[in-house]
Amino acid sequence: MRGDGVATIGAGDGPIAVSYSGGAPLPGEFSLAQNYPNPFNPKTRIEFSLPADAKVVIKVFNILGEEVASLVDRALEAGYQSVDWDAANMPSGIYLYRITAGSFSASRKMLLLK
Repeated sequence: MRGDGVATIGAGDGPIAVSYSGGAPLPGEFSLAQNYPNPFNPKTRIEFSLPADAKVVIKVFNILGEEVASLVDRALEAGYQSVDWDAANMPSGIYLYRITAGSFSASRKMLLLK
C-alpha cells in the first residue's frame, strides 16, 4: 500500500484499485510518554496512547504528593492523544503526573524551571 492509502492489484485484463479510508492505526497498548520539553517553562505537552476507548484521568502532583492540577477527567476515544499543561502560576520544582485509564496506571516526573 502506498502512503496515500491506495494499492493496485493486477487482475487479468485490468488493475483493481483498493483504497483504505481508515484513520491512523490504533496503538497496541496503553502508554504514557515523557512530557516534552522537559525541563519546561511554563508549558509542556504530555502524550499518551489508548488502544481502546477509556475513561482517562490525568493529574499533576507536587513533590509532596498534593494534587496541583487535573488535566483530563473524561472518556476518550482510542488513539494517540496529548494534553498541554500551562504551569505559569506554579513555582519551579519537580512535579509528577499520573494517568489512569481503565486498569492501566503510570506516572512520570517533570521539571519546571523558571
